[in-house]
Amino acid sequence: MDKPLKILMIGMLILSTTFLSACGQAKPDVIKIGVNAPITGDIPKVGEGTKYAAEMWLEEINAAGGLEIGGKKYQVELVIEDNESKAESAVSANTKMITQDEVMIIIGPQASKQAVPAGQVANDNKTPMISPWSTNPNTTLNRPWVFRACFLDDFQGPAIANFVTSEFGFTKAAVLYDIASDYPKGLAEFFKTAWEGLHGAGSVVAYESFTTKDTDFSAQLTKIRESGAEFLFTPQYYNEVALIAQQAHQLGFNSPIVGSDSWGSAELIPLCGKDCYGSFFTTHYAAAGATGATKTFIDTYTEKYGYVPDDVAALTWDAFNLAKQAMEDCGTITGDIAADRTCVRDALAKVTEFPGITGTMTFTPGSGDPSKCAVIVKISDAGEFTFYQQSCP
Repeated sequence: MDKPLKILMIGMLILSTTFLSACGQAKPDVIKIGVNAPITGDIPKVGEGTKYAAEMWLEEINAAGGLEIGGKKYQVELVIEDNESKAESAVSANTKMITQDEVMIIIGPQASKQAVPAGQVANDNKTPMISPWSTNPNTTLNRPWVFRACFLDDFQGPAIANFVTSEFGFTKAAVLYDIASDYPKGLAEFFKTAWEGLHGAGSVVAYESFTTKDTDFSAQLTKIRESGAEFLFTPQYYNEVALIAQQAHQLGFNSPIVGSDSWGSAELIPLCGKDCYGSFFTTHYAAAGATGATKTFIDTYTEKYGYVPDDVAALTWDAFNLAKQAMEDCGTITGDIAADRTCVRDALAKVTEFPGITGTMTFTPGSGDPSKCAVIVKISDAGEFTFYQQSCP
C-alpha cells in the first residue's frame, strides 16, 4: 500500500470513529415515561383513570410542541404496561420498562399491593418511580428512588379515628378488611391503634377480616352487628365496598359505614347506589365545588371521557406534572440514561410547594413522601362526593 493511500485510510478511520462516538453520545429526541397500571384485574376502573389522565397529560405536552428542557423540545412517549392488579405482574412490568424500554421515570403502580414490590424493583435499578395512589408506608420506606403523590396511611388512619370521634362521639368501632392485601391490612391496623389510643383497649369491639375475591361477608357482618359497634370502618376498594354496604343493610346493620381513599372511584355509586348515601370517607380531593386548576382538569376530563374523574385520575395528573417539573429542573438531558434518571430523582427530592390539583405538596427531607392534607368527603343523596372538611398533618 502506498503512503498517500495509507494516510487517507487512517484519516477516514479517525473520522468514522469520531462520528460513531458522537452518535453514541447524541442527546435523544424522545423521552420515555413508563406507566404501570391495573388495566385489567380486580380494579379496572383504577387502570382506566390512570390511562386517561396520562393520555390527557400527553396531549397537553404535544399541543405545546413537546416538553422543553434546557431550551430544547423533546417528544414524550408513554410506555403503558398492564399489571393485571397482580404483584408479580407489576414487578415484571417495572423490570421490562426499566431494562428494555429504558424509561426515564415510572408513574404507578397505584394500589399498594402492586406498588410495594414494584417499588423495590425501581429502587434496585435506580429508576425514579412515583406512585400516585399508594398510601402504604412501605412503598417508599428506605427507597430513595420511590416517591408518591398522596398522603400515607399512618396519617389517614388517625385522621379517620379523630373525625368519627369528633363528628359522632362514638366510642365503639368495628373494622372489616382484606387480610391478604397490603393497603387495607395496613390501614386497618393504623386505624385500630389510633382508635384505641383515643378510647382505650377493647374499644374496637369487632375486628373482622376476609380474603381477596371473597364476595359473601354475612358471617363477619353478623358478628359486627352483634358486637354493639356504633359504626363500621372498612378500608376496601370500591367493588368490595358496594357488596359490604348492601349486605350490612340486608342484615339489619344500619349504623354509619366509614371508608378510606380506596372508596373514591367513579364506579362506587353505580355499584353501591343508595346503600352508600350519607357515608363518609377520607380522600385526596372533592370534585364537587372545585375551583381553579382542579376545576379545569375536572371539566376537561369530564368532557373528554364522559364522567367526573376520581382521585386516582387526579393524583395521576399530579404525578405526571411532578415528573415534568423534575425533568425541567434538571436543565439538560444528556442521553446517558443512568445519569438522567439520577438527575430526575434528585430534582424530585427537592420539590417544595408543588401546586397540585389534589393539594400543595412538599417532599419530606430524606423520603419520597409529601406533606399534604386529606379531605373528608360525604356522599350526598344525589350520589355526589361533596367536600365536608379537611384534615391536615
